[in-house]
Amino acid sequence: MVDDVEGGRLFEVVERDEAGVVRPAAGSAKRFRGYDQGQSFLLPPSLDDWLSADHTARFVSEVVEDSLDLTAVYGSYQNATGAPPFDPRMMLKLMLYGYSIGVTSSREIERRCATDVAFRWLSANTAPDYRSLSRFRRRHLTALDDLFSQVLVLCAAAGLVKLGRVALDGTKLRASASRHKAMSYDRMEARITDIEAQVAAMLAEAEAIDVAEDEEFGVDRRGDELPGELATREGRLVKLREAKAALEAEAAERAGVVAADRAATAGKSDGEIEAAVTEAAESAVPKPTAQRSFTDPEARMMKTSDGFHYAYNAQAVADEHSQVVIATHVTQAATDVNQLLAMLAATTTALDNAGIDQRPETVLADAGYCSTSNLDDAQAGGHDVLIATGRLKHHEQIPDVPRGRIPNNATTRQRMARRLRTRKGRAAYARRKAIIEPVFGQMKVRQAAGHLRLRGLDGAHGEFTLHAICHNLRKLANHSRPATC
Repeated sequence: MVDDVEGGRLFEVVERDEAGVVRPAAGSAKRFRGYDQGQSFLLPPSLDDWLSADHTARFVSEVVEDSLDLTAVYGSYQNATGAPPFDPRMMLKLMLYGYSIGVTSSREIERRCATDVAFRWLSANTAPDYRSLSRFRRRHLTALDDLFSQVLVLCAAAGLVKLGRVALDGTKLRASASRHKAMSYDRMEARITDIEAQVAAMLAEAEAIDVAEDEEFGVDRRGDELPGELATREGRLVKLREAKAALEAEAAERAGVVAADRAATAGKSDGEIEAAVTEAAESAVPKPTAQRSFTDPEARMMKTSDGFHYAYNAQAVADEHSQVVIATHVTQAATDVNQLLAMLAATTTALDNAGIDQRPETVLADAGYCSTSNLDDAQAGGHDVLIATGRLKHHEQIPDVPRGRIPNNATTRQRMARRLRTRKGRAAYARRKAIIEPVFGQMKVRQAAGHLRLRGLDGAHGEFTLHAICHNLRKLANHSRPATC
């Protein structure tokens, strides 16, 4: 029994009927709004009426319908056979909206198309299955670079790209591979020997059984089938050998690069350099602790925020004005030092593809990108970079850099260190974290970009590009109108 106080009087609000169901009390002074789950509609309902006018799903739909050229997407269906596929516009809308709110699972998108009004509105109640969604995402990885350029054009047209200062940084994205489904090189060799012995024993046993069955049942009776576990172990042996060969090839490649650098530094001829590379590659042996993932062989063990995991290193350049992503790249290298020149080139290419003639005035990057060769090459390429030369403790002075007028023979690293100690240099570099770190934070928290769904380097690059597209679309939506989900 529930009582309600109105105007100082007590009113009986509810009562229980004979079946024990609580209902509004007859004659109660308290009235409720009508509630009937079995209510029929006089006219067919429209999903369009159930979605607010300023919903993010509407913005995504408008961009896909009115602003994006989907020629690259539609072109892949010209020679397609079989049943008619789902409309690419609808599939792209679902992907963009899903990734923008952190729904990256194809199965979850399929479920949302049945339970979420925004997804149902975007799919027009067609509810594509998760296999079709997954295949669509994988099929159009190459088209995502073109879509990224088109969205960058829209952001530039809206005044979100100023290209004064830009910041470059990398972040680790967890691969779709468990570190427990991997094996080190020394364990691989022992495991291969063990499995080879097991396979040989099973083959000998199968042969003995065949001979015995021939004697008992005759030569025409089948007895040549191998045990089921033999096929499993043989398959495992093939994977182990492939992983072992891959580790050996990587070790040979690394040894060859080191040998080539040493021979070139020593002034050797081209023939001597080639001979040194061949000798180093042939004698190279992987480290016993070198690991290989069987789930995603292209992923590499990297240190992430929660320990060591198989991951990829995602690089991004963001504009200071609105944190719009200008260029992206995904690499297998755990460190950033070899990515500076590649990302400078990627930035130039991305701006060219977007038809933007302007170039960044200053590129900010942390100490992970600093090396003498990087600074020299960036200066030679006409790029103004501001890169930390190393981590300094509080009040620590830059070593080997004299005060006063800098000497003419100072290295580019020393000149960069002096520039970072000036008032203007400190103020400019202080903006680095404020530009790029929020981009990764928003993508990982809002869009669940920290864990990849697609395997392989191409899949990782395509999926990170998709996340960057969604990030830029959210910036564009927030600039155009308030967004709600």
